[in-house]
Amino acid sequence: MIPIKLYLVLSGVLFVIGTSGVLVRKNVLVMLMSVEIMLNAVNLAFVSFARYMMLPKGQVYVFFSITVAAAEVIVGLAIIISIFHKKESMDVDDMNVLKG
Repeated sequence: MIPIKLYLVLSGVLFVIGTSGVLVRKNVLVMLMSVEIMLNAVNLAFVSFARYMMLPKGQVYVFFSITVAAAEVIVGLAIIISIFHKKESMDVDDMNVLKG
């Protein structure tokens, strides 16, 4: 059986990779994928704690988190596509179209 420490270390590494992807990259699609990596890191931590404590609540939270992440991807991609049609660029610095 794999100890919970290894799951948490993997979750931390995934979260750091996702955070660095959001902070360093300027491509919106890469930033969106980095946010998804961060959400998956949190989901891994929830599932590992739920299994360690033998509580099914963590798995329910993960189910709702995955549902919210799917909705976030749909809305994010729709916004990105509409901005791409106007600006013809995927660079974050060019995305000031939504300023009111």
